[in-house]
Amino acid sequence: MNRDNVIQSDRLTRYFGKRVVVQDLNFSVPRGSIVGLLGLNGAGKSTAIRMMMGFLTPTRGRCEILGRNSQDLRPEDRVRIGYAVEGHFLYPWMKVQDCEAFGRDTFPRWSREQFYATIDRFGIAPSQKVNWLSRGQRAGVSLASTISSDPELLVLDDPALGLDPVSRRALNETLLDFNDSGARTVLISSHMLDDIERICDRIAIMVAGRILVDCKLDDFRSRIAAWSIESSSDPGTYGRIPGLIHSHRRSHSWVVTVANPNDATLSALEQLGAVSCEPVDITFEEAVIAYLARSRRSDTFLSGARAAS
Repeated sequence: MNRDNVIQSDRLTRYFGKRVVVQDLNFSVPRGSIVGLLGLNGAGKSTAIRMMMGFLTPTRGRCEILGRNSQDLRPEDRVRIGYAVEGHFLYPWMKVQDCEAFGRDTFPRWSREQFYATIDRFGIAPSQKVNWLSRGQRAGVSLASTISSDPELLVLDDPALGLDPVSRRALNETLLDFNDSGARTVLISSHMLDDIERICDRIAIMVAGRILVDCKLDDFRSRIAAWSIESSSDPGTYGRIPGLIHSHRRSHSWVVTVANPNDATLSALEQLGAVSCEPVDITFEEAVIAYLARSRRSDTFLSGARAAS
């Protein structure tokens, strides 16, 4: 394993019966980074994370986490990892301050100050009972309990699901503060693309169990381009456009999104014989959605020029 990576998988694959859910996953999370794992429901993100964490045995392949095979993690390894999943499980009969006391008695490097600073950011009083908390407040207590154990690696599976904008901002600020020293690493699975763009320095996009994108976020932005094409039919269905990700109808034209555009791309666009073909700006969210909308295609962002590491 590359010592610069806290997670590194090699051909990680999982079948359920005859159905492949994760296929040949080669994926790494560099130390000190915040990596966003993106994909539609059913893309295989949670299954991949469970294998990385050692909670699910792969059909084939392997993964190392903090330098150790994820299937052989010891208690002293797991205490270095913070893991929180959608749903934010907490004991409903506890008060928030009881959650802090429980964590303090469980984890050797527990930070009481970190716990109370985090719940304060979410606007939570220590005396509140867990079963009275809103969804956003439960997320705040769950996050506080996870990061107060002082983990080197924080793995969050869809933590922002159902949160209001204020709670999402508190979540993002907490993650940025957690990662600020450069010694801690975050892997976050989320559907909130604007949050991912705000806090992550790397992204990976999963479609149908495969990683189609794995690179720095700025590199992803720089390598995606789009054109507005005035044509009577979908330009994505005729004439091979190198690097084509997706094409969709917008008003009276078609928007074609391409990865790694080059001279061959421009030549192919000119040969379409369209009434007009003009470059248009594309946002990060639009580029990601273009990938997520193309699940029937098998070529990947990684098959062009290699992403910057």
